[in-house]
Amino acid sequence: MKQAPFENVLADLIGDINDPGLMWQLGAIVLSIVVGWGLARLLRLQFGRKEEPQGMVRFSVESLGRVVGPLMIVALLALSRQLMVRWHHVNLLKLAIPIFGSLVVIRLTFYLLRRVFARRGHVGAAMLVFEKVFQLLVWLAVVIYIAGLWDDIFAFMDTTVVPLGKYKVSIAAILQAIVSVAVLLVMALWAGTALEERLMMMQGMHSNLRVVLARMARAILIVVALLVSLSLVGIDLTVLSVFGGALGVGLGLGLQKIASNYVSGFVILLDRSLTIGDMITVDKYSGKVTQINTRYTVLQGLDGVESIVPNEMLISSPVQNSSLSNKMLWLSAKVSVGYETDLDLALSLLEQAAASVERVSKEKPPSAQLQTFGADGLDLQVGFWISDPENGRGGVTSDVNRAIWRALQQNKISVPFPQREMRIVGPLPTAEPALAAVENSANVP
Repeated sequence: MKQAPFENVLADLIGDINDPGLMWQLGAIVLSIVVGWGLARLLRLQFGRKEEPQGMVRFSVESLGRVVGPLMIVALLALSRQLMVRWHHVNLLKLAIPIFGSLVVIRLTFYLLRRVFARRGHVGAAMLVFEKVFQLLVWLAVVIYIAGLWDDIFAFMDTTVVPLGKYKVSIAAILQAIVSVAVLLVMALWAGTALEERLMMMQGMHSNLRVVLARMARAILIVVALLVSLSLVGIDLTVLSVFGGALGVGLGLGLQKIASNYVSGFVILLDRSLTIGDMITVDKYSGKVTQINTRYTVLQGLDGVESIVPNEMLISSPVQNSSLSNKMLWLSAKVSVGYETDLDLALSLLEQAAASVERVSKEKPPSAQLQTFGADGLDLQVGFWISDPENGRGGVTSDVNRAIWRALQQNKISVPFPQREMRIVGPLPTAEPALAAVENSANVP
């Protein structure tokens, strides 16, 4: 059915001014807006009070709440139109439904995009620009639809063809293909994100297994979305065999490292040699594992600097994991005391000083030993265990050293420093011959 032009729509609205059904339409619109926004606000408050969401979850609840309101309004307007069409004209409702429907499309698209691409609830500048452009295009499409020009424009795009090699494709087909691929991909990414968040909340499952299932589910959803979208566009899926051959050649020639990193990422996740939260050291990088992605692993150092380590390095290089099977870590502090010191007292003081530090383990008490008889004093060492290596080593070592220093000062135990005595064997040479030589050289013309 051909769409009515804007002049007819405007004439119908003007003709409804004297119709008593106009007030019913206005009342239905106002009531739909109030009820829709009220239910959406109640839903947001209910979810927020029940789950107390934080971070990305709260961001998603708020974004979804913005979609629910216009969606309920459109549903109530459509219901009002069906009920009133038997007794009154519904031209105003016909005009209101596409306006609020466009608002649903805009906010639903924003919700899906932000769920997929927003990082930790932060929306980037590029995302904001795209949202503004998309919102402008949707409102422009609504204006074209209301003006009655939509059929003419679609007919023009359907009859205008663009040569692509030996084929000719219409502009409408190209736009439909782009929209279908984009919509299916966004839906697949959204479903993957929602599934990942659901898996991450399952505390009974190992964290690496949760990450593997999330990554595999997202990959499968993306592949299915691409295959379905290509089928909807009309592209023969047998052409993918050519693409597969090209991909194999690319892997053989220049993509070995990328493929190796991806395979290594799944190996790390499956063999559970690394887990999020472990303190590891590989090559010159050291820190806490904060992310294990399919291509790289992120290490956050104690200074806050994040290192992106390729997964292949974690497979092919030796890795020191401070918390693989046991998080207990042994540290030591060294000090020298004078030879006149009561050795048993000094060792006892070192153990008591180390045990007084909060982070030092009480289950494995500190132990002090005499290491060597040094050139300047007795070299002592106290070893102790900590159960939180992710909080760093420097701080606890400093606290133990300070406690040792206070204990030695209170008990009048000296900490020697290097001292050297110089002895000259034989008589010292006098300075008179040297002075005479200087004077003689000065008198030479």
